[in-house]
Amino acid sequence: MRSVKETKRATVRVGYDGRVHKYFQGPFADLRFRNEVRVLSYLETRQCPFVPRLLNESETELYLVTSNCGHIVQQIENKRVEELFDELESYGVRHGDAFARNITYNPHLGRFCIIDFEFSTILETGEGLTIEDLEKLKQTD
Repeated sequence: MRSVKETKRATVRVGYDGRVHKYFQGPFADLRFRNEVRVLSYLETRQCPFVPRLLNESETELYLVTSNCGHIVQQIENKRVEELFDELESYGVRHGDAFARNITYNPHLGRFCIIDFEFSTILETGEGLTIEDLEKLKQTD
């Protein structure tokens, strides 16, 4: 596996088979893990074609495996970023970290995709976790 991302919140690696392995760590890793699983599962039921598919998960290890959505884009216009996250909302999810760093390009699909749903909200139910929620939790800890 090759490492793609190492942060205080997660370690992400891509396996030789192309699958993405994400290990949650740091503050409130359990909440962020559960939220990403909830949101990806919801988007699967909505048949959203431009997000990763949840392939495996381990709540005890705070680890999930998803399909690969391509490579992080190096350049993208702000207007296009807004359009992509608006399109995601048409599938019932608001991404709480709606920036270009969470957009990939998948040449097999011929389109941009969105990743990293630990800070996202399901609009229909209000379930979710925002970066602001995490900041409030840190203050009460």
